Amino acid sequence: MAREDDGLPFLLRYENVARYEEGDVLILDRQKYPAREEFVRCTDYRQVTKAIADMVTQSGGPWLAAALGMVSAVRSVHHLPVEQAKEELQRAAAILSSARPTTAAGMKSHIERILKTAQNALDRGEDAEAVTLAYVRQNLEKRYRQSRRMAAYAVDLLPEEVSVLTQCYAETLIGFILLVAQEKGKKISLICPETRPYLQGARLTASVAHDMGIPVTVITDNMPAYILSKGMAHVFISAADVITLDGYVFNKIGTFQIALAAHYHGVPYYALGTPSLDIPDISAVAIEERDPEETVHVMGIRTAKEGVPGFYPAFDITPPNLVSAIITPKGVFSPRELKNHFGDANTSESSVITPGKE
Repeated sequence: MAREDDGLPFLLRYENVARYEEGDVLILDRQKYPAREEFVRCTDYRQVTKAIADMVTQSGGPWLAAALGMVSAVRSVHHLPVEQAKEELQRAAAILSSARPTTAAGMKSHIERILKTAQNALDRGEDAEAVTLAYVRQNLEKRYRQSRRMAAYAVDLLPEEVSVLTQCYAETLIGFILLVAQEKGKKISLICPETRPYLQGARLTASVAHDMGIPVTVITDNMPAYILSKGMAHVFISAADVITLDGYVFNKIGTFQIALAAHYHGVPYYALGTPSLDIPDISAVAIEERDPEETVHVMGIRTAKEGVPGFYPAFDITPPNLVSAIITPKGVFSPRELKNHFGDANTSESSVITPGKE
């Protein structure tokens, strides 16, 4: 039977993001890829939460890992009375949802739907683990379908021959853009800033493109403005961890400065994602500040003298006037149009499944 990840490379296959094995969650350690293909085995939801916080996985990875963490939690409470089990699952949901602060709002909605599925199964006396796992897998397929749909909208905006500058690792979104472009016969190439301090652009995005036979070039994080000034990139595309209803884009630190350079040089910037219904403006989002030591290390090697401090805000905010279009599962919109199309609290669930991007 065909899967929604058919045609995508190793990193984007379901089981190579995270998988479930009789209560354990195995998460591909993206900090070690592509040098090594290793999985971190988490035996409970608390270990899954730690793996997410420790950046074992990022981008859309935490969405699947956290979902499977909930399935693990469901398995662990099967022997408890129903009400006690439901209370424990609420605790698990709260902990998993808060693993990464900036994406917590969207993750909370995602996990609460899984929680409700599990609790309803418990109330009906069903095998809650099996029911919840089936829901997670169905949701994963739906998320991939939505990613392909957004990618198709993006590819329609691209010329027949195009060099795309991207940022960090947009996971399924960039993977499907490359795949759909190939299917449509467009000649696409990719330029990836390395994305310090974890080098997701160099290690992950470039690997996806390389495995798909797409020409890809890695640059350092201080090169995008030069690349844009020389006409070497025709469009800037990123995913978004959070898109507010008033059109602000939260994404991996560095996105804002690339958007500024793109705007200066007349290069369009397209951000892909689903606006968050419960985030009307930027005041509702906290920027995650990670351990400063992470900025003075690269792949375990210290790059600054001992005693020299670092600073690491993991995300930045790009204002609407620097974003040419927001590409969503519903279509392509101006950032200022979002509230008109996504501000309805009764919007269907299918339009609020938002893959993260870090």
